[in-house]
Amino acid sequence: MARLEPTSLAPGISLPWAASLVSNRKLAVAVALGIGVAAGLLTSFVAPRGPTTAANALFVMAVGLFVGTVGGALVRSRWSLVVLFFVYFLGIEAGRLNVVGPSLDLRLDNPYGVIAFVLTRGIHSMLALPPIALGVLVGLAVARRLGWSPSVPRRRPLGSAMVGVIAAALVVLVAWPASTPPVMGPDGQPAPRGIAEMATVRLGAADQTVMIRAADPDKPVLLYLSGGPGQSDLAYARALLEPLTADFVVAVWDQRGSGRSYGALDPTSSLTLERAVADMVELSEYLRDRFSEQKIYVLGESWGTTLGVLAVQDRPDLFHAYIGSGQMVSQRETDRIIWRDLLAYADRTGNGDLYDQILTLGEPPYRDTPWANSVVMGYYPLLETPYTPPALYVERGNASGVGPYGVLASEYSFIDKVNVIRGLVDMFSLMYPQLQGIDFRTDVPALEVPVYVLDGAHELAGRRDLAHEWFDGLTAPHKELITYEDAGHSVVFEEADAFHRLMTDSIVPATYRK
Repeated sequence: MARLEPTSLAPGISLPWAASLVSNRKLAVAVALGIGVAAGLLTSFVAPRGPTTAANALFVMAVGLFVGTVGGALVRSRWSLVVLFFVYFLGIEAGRLNVVGPSLDLRLDNPYGVIAFVLTRGIHSMLALPPIALGVLVGLAVARRLGWSPSVPRRRPLGSAMVGVIAAALVVLVAWPASTPPVMGPDGQPAPRGIAEMATVRLGAADQTVMIRAADPDKPVLLYLSGGPGQSDLAYARALLEPLTADFVVAVWDQRGSGRSYGALDPTSSLTLERAVADMVELSEYLRDRFSEQKIYVLGESWGTTLGVLAVQDRPDLFHAYIGSGQMVSQRETDRIIWRDLLAYADRTGNGDLYDQILTLGEPPYRDTPWANSVVMGYYPLLETPYTPPALYVERGNASGVGPYGVLASEYSFIDKVNVIRGLVDMFSLMYPQLQGIDFRTDVPALEVPVYVLDGAHELAGRRDLAHEWFDGLTAPHKELITYEDAGHSVVFEEADAFHRLMTDSIVPATYRK
């Protein structure tokens, strides 16, 4: 190789040390690869699960641009992109070997495992690759400008411009903030005193998101607890429960480790049932104080009923009443009943493949959570009795445009959309085993607030029978079991209008005290 003379990038800026480095080709390549690995390790320290916030994502892109620029200038080849990308991710994988969570597992034998792979490594690659590519092009330009090697490829303006446009578009996509539409008044215009916000609330030393929507901030507060564990219902609650905003301040919480609160998953040791209950108590106090209420209403859906009952048992002074939709009682017993019912169905219908698959999973609690659970949940429709959901429920769902799991809704930024799915996978795997010892029939024989259970006539027997048994033995100041003939598990969504009437005509007049 020809001897390289110290050159200047700009008047007054001399880089003799760099020229000396690049004169040794092997050393230059080794340094570039070392920088790529180190950058990956740094990224795994800042974002061990991949980007979980917009700030994380922009950091990943900035690191990628740096790696590409330095590597391109040192290696002086467009092919350096491939090697730099590989060693960068090698550093990331090495740095997160001890990170807990199935979204990082390689489970390509399961549909959710494939989705998790795409949403972790796939999205991370999508965010890092264009900046690395752009950086390589910038690095080549720098090397050319400094005259470090006559073999530096000539510029390709069109290709460079395309890479730059892609990288810039990703920056815009990542930085675009989430929002929730304004609450409309009866005239179809935004309510003059309306609230429509995505609030960040500090709960248990972790920032968590609460969507608050109301036409009038002086109305009673209703806190909705989503299912899962790990499900984010911001979009569905806005699309399907919107009528409630005319008469309530509706608060929808992305719990620790789910949806927009996915970043609060770590440290995973903090994601305990006790912490979840404490978070809910803190949130209830926040809502009560912010809206000058003595108490609030709590509405739980599926897993949210478990969380709601435990919080009401712990702090009855915070709540006017408890409302359960898709009421859970004993997760272990429910899973066992459903497991046995699926075996009976397979035997009855002569479906040997289904019988063998369910039998192989073993009697719950499942050892392979959440993957085994996802397999079983896929067969729930086999155990449901056919019914026709209310027309308004179907109409609102079709018109909402929120997409699967609500990920197309404006309530989620680009990274939030990714977090919705991986939050469900990771939080479920950490929280679900902690529910196996709970049985409200023995653990919660009494509550000190009025209790209303929304009962879907087409709910799975493994849930419904236990809910009825618990309700029959429950002691409470007042309790009602309200059955809806055209509903299954998600009663409050399917019967949102009927529930609205129940709240305004019955529950609030009987329980509300300002």
